[in-house]
Amino acid sequence: MEYRKLGNSGLTVSEISLGNWITHGSQVDDPTAQACVQAALEAGITTFDTADVYSDTKAETVLGQALKGVPRESIELCTKVCHPTGPGHNNRGLSRKHIMEACSASLQRLQTDYIDVYYAHRYDTHTPLEETFLAFADLVRQGKVHYIGVSEWTAAQIEQGSALAKELRVPFIASQPQYSMLWRVIEQEVVPASVQAGLGQITWSPLAQGILSGKYLPYEAVPPGSRAAAQAGKPFFNKLAGRWLHDDVLTAVQQLLPLAKELGLTLPQLAVAWVLHHPYVSSVIIGASGPEQVLENVKASGVKLDQDILTRIDEILGKWIERNPVLTG
Repeated sequence: MEYRKLGNSGLTVSEISLGNWITHGSQVDDPTAQACVQAALEAGITTFDTADVYSDTKAETVLGQALKGVPRESIELCTKVCHPTGPGHNNRGLSRKHIMEACSASLQRLQTDYIDVYYAHRYDTHTPLEETFLAFADLVRQGKVHYIGVSEWTAAQIEQGSALAKELRVPFIASQPQYSMLWRVIEQEVVPASVQAGLGQITWSPLAQGILSGKYLPYEAVPPGSRAAAQAGKPFFNKLAGRWLHDDVLTAVQQLLPLAKELGLTLPQLAVAWVLHHPYVSSVIIGASGPEQVLENVKASGVKLDQDILTRIDEILGKWIERNPVLTG
């Protein structure tokens, strides 16, 4: 495992992070989740990502239990706030009330005294940004949060947040966007704005919701037990992966297999290595339904890709690559 600084901060993170969206507390039982966390630790992963909304708050609880007994200073524990965590009208958003209450609940579920990076899970158009960042600033000063980040914010929103963070002297250091060989919407605007603000990217969905795993074959039914099978018909999954779950896209993805083999990699390893090739990426979040997936994906850390490989990837995926920055968020 190799390690990188997160943006312009002094915080070091592992190139591979373990995330538990739609796995812990949902698709994966607790013993398997604990085995995944243990495999991650043994492989050198120190950065763990979750959110209060994942699996209706269960994901944080499972992760907290799995990390029990691990020296706190040896890991970077990250979670998020914004999406609804209850039926009440204040159980959502980035109001001061919700941020303060959500942070306390996350700390309790994670069984920790502090969060290393606390993300605004989305931008809240119904709350003044000054209110949001003042709440974050107070959490930092209270020692409950060390650093602030945002997830799926546009370049303009990042610029506004950065200005407030400087004014309030808050360590604003991370952006968490979706990024993969197929989904590159951050490159034109979000990345330059983040570099200017000193933010590093901790990216999610390097396999484009499993499309880049190679397991979905053109002209064949979706494999039983796969993420696509489990999430079929769900609006958010359709938004993320539905655009690519088509025979012509899947045919192009299969053409990446010989290229990966040429490099001595699996297709998932190539997909993760492609994201890590970019210097503005500090870490890539992987999900895992079993420890063997963790052990496979960590092998992408430290892989170097030359320009010929990058060009061939672009030639193969061609018109299926999404680059429109308007789709951020």
